[in-house]
Amino acid sequence: MTAPATNPAVSSSVGDRLAANDQSFWADGVAGITLAAYAVPVALAYATLAGLEPVVGIYGFMFGGLAYAVLGSSRHLAIGPTSAISILVGASIAPMAAGDPARFAQIAALVALLVAALAFVAWLLRLSTLTSFVSDTILLGFKAGAGISIAVTQLPSAFGVPGGGSHFFGRIATLAHQLGDTNPVVLAMSMGALALLLLGERLLPGRPVALAVVILSIVVTTFFGLQEHGIVTVGAIPPGLPSIGLPGIRPSDVDGVIPLAGACLLLGYVEGVSAARTLASKHGYDVDVRRELLALGGANLLTGLGHGYPVAGGLSQSAVNEQAGARSRLALVVASVTLGVCLVFLTGLLRNLPKAVLAAIVLVAVTGLVDIGEIRNLRRVSRLEFRVAMTALVGVLLLGILKGVLLAVIGSILLLLHRVAVPHVALLGRIPGTNRFSDLARHPDNERIARVAIFRVEGPLLYFNVEHVLGEVLKHVNAAADVVLVVFDLSTSPYVDLAGARMLEKLCGELAERDAVLRLAEAHSEVRDILRAEGLEGRTGTISRRTSVEELVGTLRLEREDGR
Repeated sequence: MTAPATNPAVSSSVGDRLAANDQSFWADGVAGITLAAYAVPVALAYATLAGLEPVVGIYGFMFGGLAYAVLGSSRHLAIGPTSAISILVGASIAPMAAGDPARFAQIAALVALLVAALAFVAWLLRLSTLTSFVSDTILLGFKAGAGISIAVTQLPSAFGVPGGGSHFFGRIATLAHQLGDTNPVVLAMSMGALALLLLGERLLPGRPVALAVVILSIVVTTFFGLQEHGIVTVGAIPPGLPSIGLPGIRPSDVDGVIPLAGACLLLGYVEGVSAARTLASKHGYDVDVRRELLALGGANLLTGLGHGYPVAGGLSQSAVNEQAGARSRLALVVASVTLGVCLVFLTGLLRNLPKAVLAAIVLVAVTGLVDIGEIRNLRRVSRLEFRVAMTALVGVLLLGILKGVLLAVIGSILLLLHRVAVPHVALLGRIPGTNRFSDLARHPDNERIARVAIFRVEGPLLYFNVEHVLGEVLKHVNAAADVVLVVFDLSTSPYVDLAGARMLEKLCGELAERDAVLRLAEAHSEVRDILRAEGLEGRTGTISRRTSVEELVGTLRLEREDGR
């Protein structure tokens, strides 16, 4: 029998796919190992920042990455401890633990489990859109405040002094009094590490420079016996993988743990989704924001059971993963396996790691939180939003990270309400040579229509802004005593509630006393329904989707001509 012919095109296609899959596997493998190399020193530093044993940070990267690899929607997002969550956890749990390290670790794991529970509830209730209420303006100020606050907590370790103080300004004052006791060896170590990290970040972006600095510092400390000169090291790190289990403490045993979990969820979800969207946009794929809630919940569930503390997606570690060549979430699995191997075989090598180097790593990491360029741009673009951002920044410094998160949320909502409560009421004029109308204040060359006032509210008409709108309209009408027709352009008012309809009715009465009438143009369908149901057509004339501003102005002109 004759062997069946082989289609060269099909064979080539299959071969190309296999080759592509092979390349993707190796790319993810290299990226995963690179991410693990980056994660080790960062995890140790962040866990110290959170007030926990350094190794706990590695648990977060290891377990969080595994869970996200299964549940997440981003190809590049890397899950682990973040600087903001670390300082939030450390500052908030310290008074809850009352100086007991074991209780501290239990509460931290409990918070991670509560973050998971809240994330699952939010996923079930489809609450992913609620993060949209936290504005970028508020987050800019919050992150800057958090970055400054975190930096101040690390300065004592960098100078080799004990530090102290329970709040930002207390820490500054204590550090200022202790500067005379600075250990020059510790300062030289931290400044040298800081210089190498900044230089490496500039010359070798996306490379595990921090790991190289850690290795170098361990070698120098061991070889020269720097512990005898005041260099404090992390000490013995327990080898092996952590056990899996519940933390042995319940939410009812700790006051304030649920609000802390809520703040961690909000902060972690907003930061993670922002990082995921940034990288997805760069590579041309979509991120499922609702699924990200589920993935964040899964990552914190596994981390909490592994005795870690809350984790989230961070832009810095995600950028390392992406720049190292990751093509899928398989890179996170490789990173987690690599970290597991390190925990089993390599923890003994970290005994002589100086804490001053960990402080330098944190200081470099938090520089990304303080975006001076964007703050300057915000001041140039909008003074109002600049003041809001600065309020969030100062709030974090004065009130602490946890209350700063809550302030950020409240500030975002208040900013949104302010914009809706005080909408711009534009007095319109005809654009020369056209039948269109725009804001006279912005375009003074627009043509004013004699004895006509045309208004447009740039927002909905709601119960908490109708007094403002009515006042603005009457102010303009009173300034022009000869007005006989007021036209309300409703094209930019997508919704009008009952109070809005009654405000228009009240305006009709005010105008009637001035021998003027009100007409409505460009009303949306739902708005027309509400206004008709309230009986406005009896006072304003027909409310139709076909009625335009130009048509109403033209009607007045025809009435004048007929009157002649």
